[in-house]
Amino acid sequence: MRVSLIITTYNKSDALSLVLKSIEGQTVPPKEVIIADDGSTKETQKMILDFQVTSTLNLTHSWQQDKGFRAAKSRNKAIVKSNSDYIVLIDGDMILHPQFIEDHISNAEPGYFVQGTRVLLTQSATQNVLAKMRTNFSFLSRGIQNRKNTIHSIFLSRLFSKKKNYLRGIKTCNMAFFKQDCINVNGFNNSFEGWGREDSEFVVRLLNNGINRKNLRFNAIQFHLWHNENTRASLQQNDILLQDAIDNDLQWCDNGIDRYL
Repeated sequence: MRVSLIITTYNKSDALSLVLKSIEGQTVPPKEVIIADDGSTKETQKMILDFQVTSTLNLTHSWQQDKGFRAAKSRNKAIVKSNSDYIVLIDGDMILHPQFIEDHISNAEPGYFVQGTRVLLTQSATQNVLAKMRTNFSFLSRGIQNRKNTIHSIFLSRLFSKKKNYLRGIKTCNMAFFKQDCINVNGFNNSFEGWGREDSEFVVRLLNNGINRKNLRFNAIQFHLWHNENTRASLQQNDILLQDAIDNDLQWCDNGIDRYL
């Protein structure tokens, strides 16, 4: 199965370089990597250009002008550029376990989107990881806050992964779906600007369109570098958009991915 790995980023070239390094170490590499750049400066562009010269990854830089937090638009534009049937979304500060892509492929299932989990690194551990350009972690690694999430096990994954539809814990930093399922609900809602809820609203429309949730555990592991939280200034208006999708059982958004198809 062809997989497009889409990475959202904004002015974190040091973290992004580590993420790309972890992708190079995948047991099953993605067919393509598309960086959904929400307006980073030339520093990130130079890092990507340098990486393209030395790496065997099929890497595309999808950039949009910096007009504030517009992750929904950035993801839509990157998805349109993809040439695969299956999309895996991550953030540009998520270092991937070597079997991350392999796990997502093995857990792909028609009629489902996959929601993964993450391992959280402390601030001091993140500083050390960035300084040493480290991409390998284990259960015993220092600076891990939720240690059980480091365990990679096919047996435990089959035992604890659940198929259950709910919105709690929805995060596009580790989410996968069939591209056509995304197109069928018109992708992410471009009306979301500022941090928050664009991922949950997208999932509401997937669920309303008959695409169910598979909550993955002990597989598709990623390690989240510490960073300051984004401002919540837009959360109230974004909550209104989310509630509208819930209350009206929306399967489609008017301002979506079709703007770029």
